[in-house]
Amino acid sequence: MAVAAAAIALSHGTTLPGQTTPLQTPAGSRSITPNLTSGEDGRIWLSWIEPRDDAGHELRAAAHDGESWSPVRTIARGDDWFVNWADFPSVIALADGQLAAHWLVKSGADTYAYDVVVARSKDDGRTWSMPTSPHRDRTQTEHGFVSLIAHGDRGLAAAWLDGREMKPGEHGHGHGSMTLRYARIADDGTPSAEAVLDPRVCECCQTSAGLTAAGPIVAYRDRSDDEVRDIHVVRWQQDGWLPPQLVCADGWTIHGCPVNGPALAARDRHVAIAWFTLAAGSARVRLAFSDDSGATFGAPVAVDDGNPVGRAAVLLLEDGSALVAWLERVGDDGALRLRRVTAGGELGESHTIAPMALARRSGFPRLTRRADEIFVAWTADGVRMARLPTPR
Repeated sequence: MAVAAAAIALSHGTTLPGQTTPLQTPAGSRSITPNLTSGEDGRIWLSWIEPRDDAGHELRAAAHDGESWSPVRTIARGDDWFVNWADFPSVIALADGQLAAHWLVKSGADTYAYDVVVARSKDDGRTWSMPTSPHRDRTQTEHGFVSLIAHGDRGLAAAWLDGREMKPGEHGHGHGSMTLRYARIADDGTPSAEAVLDPRVCECCQTSAGLTAAGPIVAYRDRSDDEVRDIHVVRWQQDGWLPPQLVCADGWTIHGCPVNGPALAARDRHVAIAWFTLAAGSARVRLAFSDDSGATFGAPVAVDDGNPVGRAAVLLLEDGSALVAWLERVGDDGALRLRRVTAGGELGESHTIAPMALARRSGFPRLTRRADEIFVAWTADGVRMARLPTPR
């Protein structure tokens, strides 16, 4: 499928009816790392990083109510941040109307010495609490690839990759075992219920998390002693975390991190996970469903068009189907593609939402939903967005 150089448009087909239209954002032309979340009040929140003219960066956010954007909120600013195309901040809406945000702050001179910090807002993003960290090890090592989890009226938790067990190296992430950790975060920022979810995981693939009827679930790329890096989940059940669980035995052996983590969506007992694999030299974006809160997953289906780069995003719909977005290679260029997949694994047509560069700076697409509309965000000369009707 050819990719037009400018306008956002769907290809012909009936899977995603209606017209997809661009949505102008308040983000600047140098903005990067978009993230999307939906609030209980029906608004969606877009967050992004904006470089400052003098030095440093700002984390900003704005809400869209279906008609217009709210004033832009500046969550935090700093000149000592760790800013990376793959390890990016987020903002989520809590059930009671509060907002929570995380970003990354350098903790030492080494490239990958940085901490996670989290803050909350009780006044629609106008002011923010003093940032605190969900980890208390105080090591100058990597802490990132965060998934914030909202549950209960004001509940907030975080899962992240934690490098406190790794030894510094001359280049890259060093040597040793990257761990996957979790903590709840109280209103005042104090962490509790800290846990090691997996003692050895892939060093720089994104985590993804959600809340099922049984409790939190976290998806990530594991790392075996034999360098097999397939997708696993860890689930909370009743009063504790269960052991890591393989989603699909792709058997992808790779001596290095592919920087291509899974995407998870959860609602009640339904879970959908999308991920990239290059097992046996065959590039695929796969999708698997669970209808028992992640206790078991069905056989995965390939959702790509034959030459994917990955960087998947996923969204569950009310009928149990899922929308999957990913980056597809088209000649020397890339395309942001979207496809609907039924809970039974039936593939709808794939649609090109927009051209998307293959470079790292283009980052990862994001998806969310508001009422009868789907919102997609990505990076292309600044943060871009499009909206389309929810498929029926």
